[in-house]
Amino acid sequence: MTADVVASRADLTVAIGGFGAIGQTIAVKLDRGEPGLRLGAVSARDRAKAKANMAAFTRKVPVLPLADLSDSADVIVECAPASVFREIAEPALMAGKIFMPLSVGALLLHDDLHDLAARNGGRIIVPTGALLGLDAVRAAAEGELREVSMVTRKPPTGLVGAPYLDEHKIDVLALTEPVRIFEGSARDGAKGFPANVNVAAALSLAGIGPDRTRLEIWADPGITRNTHCIRVDGDSARFEMTIENVPSGENARTGKITALSALAALKSLTSTLRVGS
Repeated sequence: MTADVVASRADLTVAIGGFGAIGQTIAVKLDRGEPGLRLGAVSARDRAKAKANMAAFTRKVPVLPLADLSDSADVIVECAPASVFREIAEPALMAGKIFMPLSVGALLLHDDLHDLAARNGGRIIVPTGALLGLDAVRAAAEGELREVSMVTRKPPTGLVGAPYLDEHKIDVLALTEPVRIFEGSARDGAKGFPANVNVAAALSLAGIGPDRTRLEIWADPGITRNTHCIRVDGDSARFEMTIENVPSGENARTGKITALSALAALKSLTSTLRVGS
């Protein structure tokens, strides 16, 4: 692990696209005060509910349409359904802003956003999220990586609604034992499970790409935590990692650590000391 002294960027304004459990957690932390960061706006389908959820905030901020978030902030954090991913990403990157996606799997389906960011001076920053050892994967990718794979196990309730399950008529709620419901590339996993494979997407972007990164998804009625087992084999290191994430309350698809990871990534933008690559 390395530590780098970085230039401080004070008073970055943050807008949050999506105001569910993850978005609210980030907003509450920012409202309570984080040096160099200020909440500027949020977006939500139910504007009245969003305003009610901010009733106890020390500083009220506007609830804006998704496309308007980039006009009110330096950093736009996406934590909305994958179906509206581009509505947040495109305006932010066209305006040359920092775009921080939590629906990382959607990045694999919108490759042109990288070029859009480059043309307009925007940046895409992917938080570590629920992925253990992302720094180690990035470092190993500077050499030669032979294999990167991940096995994800989730409670069946955390997989309900995935397009892949509907297409293949798989009823995960009827399972009484663990069943592997998907095996393939991270890119194909992102298409079939847009709300479930953000960890695999981040892993693929850090390592050997979405088409070479292998993914298995298991529905396991015997567990209560989202579990990810990662295996990396390269010329500089070989390692395996396992992490169990506590689901974030009402959203069984996402771990509590996801919001905290986004907050850590935001703080690194203004911190005078950053630990890790």
